[in-house]
Amino acid sequence: MESKTERSLLKNAAFQLTAGGSAGCIEVMIMHPLDLIKTRLQLQSASLPASDPNHYSGVRDCMVKMYRQEGLRSFWKGLIPPVMVETPKRAWKFFTFEQFQKVFLFGADKPGAMTYSLAGLGSGVTEAIIVNPFEVVKVKMQSNRSHQSKAPSTWSVAREIIKEDGLGRNGLLGKGITATMGRNGFFNMIYFGFYHTAKNWLPTASDSKLEFLRKVGLGLTAGTLGCCVNIPFDVAKSRIQGPQPVPGVVKYQGTARVIAMVYREEGFLALYKGLVPKIMRLGPGGAIMLLVYENVHDYLVRKYPD
Repeated sequence: MESKTERSLLKNAAFQLTAGGSAGCIEVMIMHPLDLIKTRLQLQSASLPASDPNHYSGVRDCMVKMYRQEGLRSFWKGLIPPVMVETPKRAWKFFTFEQFQKVFLFGADKPGAMTYSLAGLGSGVTEAIIVNPFEVVKVKMQSNRSHQSKAPSTWSVAREIIKEDGLGRNGLLGKGITATMGRNGFFNMIYFGFYHTAKNWLPTASDSKLEFLRKVGLGLTAGTLGCCVNIPFDVAKSRIQGPQPVPGVVKYQGTARVIAMVYREEGFLALYKGLVPKIMRLGPGGAIMLLVYENVHDYLVRKYPD
């Protein structure tokens, strides 16, 4: 017979997974257009002249050209893969973060900054395994400049990737996975490490509105700092998973090699391409996720007490 402790552990895990999944689904539905713009800017190499009609000079220019050339719905290109993966991904993200905290306590009575950061790193690296195939499909869809009415479906893009590249290391499952691990691992390390450490340092506000603003500010800052640290890996991931400059010739392969190549050919700032839309998405998105997670989790604990 299942013990009370086992039931309690399973219930807590279910709460963490449900709250995390809810947070991910809501965040991606709201913030996806900015993720698409970020990917377009990251895919743009220095070889594309500014006079080219497909060249984007910034976030606003990208939005205007996409709207004119591809239609309003183009801002949600590639939405299905992240919607499909964000629910289990975020559920896994928050669940594994809670579990990794127990691993990295190092004998302490309660978690500190090191515990939160290492737990975040562990959750990010493991979630990358789940998310990477969906990222491969999403990037390919987001790089397609056809009008939305003519753009291929998610399923046809996935079949095309499998047909051309297979399922292995350079195919649907493994293409760019090291860069995805670096991106997600470092983001979660900063995101969770900063948020929970600063949250413990700053006193809880007695006024509910001030407490809400405190959490929003911490989540926004945590998401912004995470973006600034992990974006070189994100640029490398987009280059590896996106279309190559010369069809049939693989130029971008290997995370460290791609980061070094972009730096050498395009300069240091090229490693931060897409930072503005990334922050615009994951700054507020980070706050949204933490607030939704904590509120859904607290609601479930109140609704279904032991």
